[in-house]
Amino acid sequence: IVAKLVGIEVEAFSLGWGRKLVGTTYKGTEYRISVFPIGGYCKMRGDEALQQAYQEGKKTIAKDEGSFFAARPMNRIFVALAGPTANLLFSVVVLAIVWGIGFSMQTFDNRIVLASEYDSGQAASAADEAGLETGDTILAIGGTEINTFRDLRQEVAQSANQNLEFLVRRDSQTREIVVTPELDTSTGAGQIGVYPWIEPVLESIESNTPADRGGLRPGDRIVEANGREVPHSMALGEALSQHEGQEELIVRRNETRRTVQVPDVSGLQELGVTFSPLTVDTPDLGVFGALAKGASETWNTLTLTVRGIGTLFQGVDVTEAVAGPVRITYFVGEVATEGLTSGVASGLRAFFSFLSLLSVALFFMNLLPIPVLDGGQIVLFSIEGLSGRELHP
Repeated sequence: IVAKLVGIEVEAFSLGWGRKLVGTTYKGTEYRISVFPIGGYCKMRGDEALQQAYQEGKKTIAKDEGSFFAARPMNRIFVALAGPTANLLFSVVVLAIVWGIGFSMQTFDNRIVLASEYDSGQAASAADEAGLETGDTILAIGGTEINTFRDLRQEVAQSANQNLEFLVRRDSQTREIVVTPELDTSTGAGQIGVYPWIEPVLESIESNTPADRGGLRPGDRIVEANGREVPHSMALGEALSQHEGQEELIVRRNETRRTVQVPDVSGLQELGVTFSPLTVDTPDLGVFGALAKGASETWNTLTLTVRGIGTLFQGVDVTEAVAGPVRITYFVGEVATEGLTSGVASGLRAFFSFLSLLSVALFFMNLLPIPVLDGGQIVLFSIEGLSGRELHP
């Protein structure tokens, strides 16, 4: 669209790469569907002229009327910007649709458990050093309201090595505590060393597991394990791992307490249960609210992408924190598959949210001043425009 607006003829517009499968011509442009569905391209008139001039040792590039290099440098800059801009707009639109339709998120409460109290051998974490305690409820971080553990994790993840002001409720009193998340070099994200406080209320029981054979039922609230009080799931896991032989659990079922004997397990994962999460529904935003949300989510992703480049120089394990095209292809399938296990709607939301993330990354990467990318072309066309003379091929 931008090329045509500035007088550059577009010979082909293809969805996909490689051999053409089908196509039709309209107003001088052939619209194609090609065999490899991994992107697409615009074939503009004369866009091969630079390579020909270089190979033939010419000092100038051929400029036939309507060709790419016959256009003014500023117009070529507009064309080069159009591709990355389309990536950004795609992200905004997709996220606006996702938020406009609405969805439910499963997370846990904004109450915390210190990891150091249950992970043997773990050194003091950022939460320990700051003075946070198990049972604290995080109300806000840096002025941003925190309602769920997902909110907490999101704020911490994007703030490695930054001082954050936590508003905490403890014993019916509120206090302010400054916490500095540590950089997790395996992911590039910030972490403070806390788990969510998960009430041990059973949501589901896997068949033919110790929990199933022992007679546990969905809705049971585990009160004690092997004589130890169980305020949250981490305490339950510790009680199971430190006991040998048959496990004795006291549960509250339909307002009555009963004792359940469960076969020996070495930890919580072997028990075969899931706990009831906190389900959060997105608000009804309307068309303009959804567009605003899509724009703000895209902006947040872009700022995190830019900030993430800086973490590469802070000791991050690049092989873990950065994914190449092959791993991205794998992640697309993994995200869609994991999402679809909880329903088609959840799978599509996860899939399109991931595509929006990739689109923002492509926007940023394509604008880097590297010659083969759009950003490199923009630099060269800018030099040509400012100097008033054509650059040597």
